Amino acid sequence: MVWNALQLPLSGQRAGFSFDSSPPIPEASLNSILVYTYPLSAVLIFVLAIGVGLFLTHKFHLSWRLYWIGGAIFILSQVFHLPFNFLLLNPFLQQALPAKLPAAWVLPVTALILGLSAGLFEELARWAGYRWWAKDARSWSRGLLYGAGHGGVEALLLGGLVLVTYINMVAIRNQDLATLVPPEQLPLAQAQFDAFWSAQWYDSLLSAVERALTLPAHIVWSILVLQVFLRRQTRWLGFAILFHALVDAVAVLTAGTWGVYVTEAIVALFTAVSLAIILALRQPEPASPLETGPPHPPSPDLLSRLPEVEETDDNLNRTRFAG
Repeated sequence: MVWNALQLPLSGQRAGFSFDSSPPIPEASLNSILVYTYPLSAVLIFVLAIGVGLFLTHKFHLSWRLYWIGGAIFILSQVFHLPFNFLLLNPFLQQALPAKLPAAWVLPVTALILGLSAGLFEELARWAGYRWWAKDARSWSRGLLYGAGHGGVEALLLGGLVLVTYINMVAIRNQDLATLVPPEQLPLAQAQFDAFWSAQWYDSLLSAVERALTLPAHIVWSILVLQVFLRRQTRWLGFAILFHALVDAVAVLTAGTWGVYVTEAIVALFTAVSLAIILALRQPEPASPLETGPPHPPSPDLLSRLPEVEETDDNLNRTRFAG
């Protein structure tokens, strides 16, 4: 969820940036294997996003339409979500909130507010997509594909970000940063550059791991919102919003407290819960007209019980105009 509350605190690290002002690292110490692992991470993300769509469309004989609708709904949700966070929510969290709360409460409350922001914008958009666009998505398999589109398009965007960041870092690797950035920005740019090329190889693959753990969350939220239409109970939208807010809030809190690896472990637990909910809400697929087959002929016993009608002119005339 690189564009929502879960990813904003972490996207810098996972795209290869560091916000620490650590001293520059000599060129000799830069990790050369990262030349391969950073683009590998992007490729794995692309394969995951498209692979899940291929699997679901093939298994359930569906078109890609719902996948791309889900992706479009995700993008539309961010059109409103990101400006809201940037213009209204972030100034409040960075300026007003620390002045009103003890320091120990700032991070937990911030995490909760960011989680609720993401849950409200994304799940309401998901509901609107079901209501007015994906009107034919009224089965478990179609809900899976709709949710895979949400998470898949987000993954494609993140993979693109990873790849663009890598290309930029390769382009400036052998250049003097002092010729590329203003003097006042040079220390930060140098720190980001050094952190990118000195990371451990497995850190460079965290983006792909994160996508694999996050995609089931997008699917389960879509399945929960789908229950609003299958069961005609609005409370399922509330369940989706709260579950989304919980996942994001816990991720933000743990990332700011214990770091990225603990965060990934906790997200993995939520992934297991998401998979369990997806399976628990599975329902039989509605039969299509092709699956029902032609009507069965009447049984011989039924035919034997029908009364015989004498073929007279009067009887033939009566049956000729019947119905």
